[in-house]
Amino acid sequence: MSLWKRTLYKSACLALVLLVAVTVFQRSLTPGQFLQEPPPPTLGSPKVQKQSGNLVNPKNFWKSPEDVVDPTPTASQGPQTWDVTTTNCSANVNLTHQPWFQGLEPHFRQFLSYRHCRYFPMLMNHPEKCGGDVYLLVVVKSVITQHDRREAIRQTWGREWQSAGRGRGAVRTLFLLGTASKQEERAHYQQLLAYEDRLYGDILQWDFLDSFFNLTLKEIHFLKWLDIYCPNVPFVFKGDDDVFVNPTNVLEFLADRQPQENLFVGDVLQRARPIRRKENKYYIPTVLYSKASYPPYAGGGGFLMAGRLARRLHHACDTLELYPIDDVFLGMCLEVLGVQPTAHKGFKTFGISQNRSSRMNKEPCFFRSMLVVHKLLPAELLAMWGLVHGNLTCSRKLQVL
Repeated sequence: MSLWKRTLYKSACLALVLLVAVTVFQRSLTPGQFLQEPPPPTLGSPKVQKQSGNLVNPKNFWKSPEDVVDPTPTASQGPQTWDVTTTNCSANVNLTHQPWFQGLEPHFRQFLSYRHCRYFPMLMNHPEKCGGDVYLLVVVKSVITQHDRREAIRQTWGREWQSAGRGRGAVRTLFLLGTASKQEERAHYQQLLAYEDRLYGDILQWDFLDSFFNLTLKEIHFLKWLDIYCPNVPFVFKGDDDVFVNPTNVLEFLADRQPQENLFVGDVLQRARPIRRKENKYYIPTVLYSKASYPPYAGGGGFLMAGRLARRLHHACDTLELYPIDDVFLGMCLEVLGVQPTAHKGFKTFGISQNRSSRMNKEPCFFRSMLVVHKLLPAELLAMWGLVHGNLTCSRKLQVL
């Protein structure tokens, strides 16, 4: 047989073998399996490429390094569910024999004795709040006894929106709570809260006492919760339950902001000094903080931050010891990241005028131009909301956005 005939014969045999193999493979699959695209890799798949790996994203292949934007993380690097299920925390007895410790006020001794207890079990959780396309997560620090404040917020600025407009996603609201501080009231208030949560489904609760010093615990518990359950939310508003918020102005402010920014904006205090007067609510002894001033921080009444920055804050805060003033503590966490909070005149966490008797603090035309105003009782919030969203005529419009 000539050479070209042998070559032709081998080619024909190879083609026949390939045809048989393809036929067998097709018959081993259902039609749906054969036409279906392969499923995406799971988080545990070895094919998932970490950012530090060597594989190249084809979409970025033709971009120069300065054109490639570090993407927003799409999944938490930590636990996928809340991983604290028991409270196993005892006092740090090593402090009790220290002379400086014995000279502190009782509430500071208690704070320092249990400062190493950072995370507690969840009693109520709503991870579904982050399902779908959420654009802005509204988070409100509340106390278990303040049902009237939560109800006023639900009727006003805490209403959820299916769309933030301009093709943006939904606005969702959550309340952050601990447990009743008085033992004899705890079971009663817990039953009331369970009923409230069945009605509204908007409460995150952890098993620590609601107290002033434990506000910092609410900060770190929420940041960890966000990192686990809501890693992709673009923006977060966080505020107290006694503030007025204008959602329209908040969304207008965010319209030209990007989730990748280090956005942390509010009523920023620069070079604030620790208060050393013992009769003051915010008194801090020198042994707890010896520096002359605090890092820049936003008043805790209300602030906006990018979701990606919030996740970085979670990890930064875990490197610091807890501090009893929550908004100062967040300023310390921002300092770890090298991020400066941005001051905005539409955030009035000390009232529109710091003179509490000023008529400006009751003027709806000022409220209509603001993003956040602190502080109002529930009846005042409902009344001001009605005035601002009623048939209001103002002589001039303030420009704060």
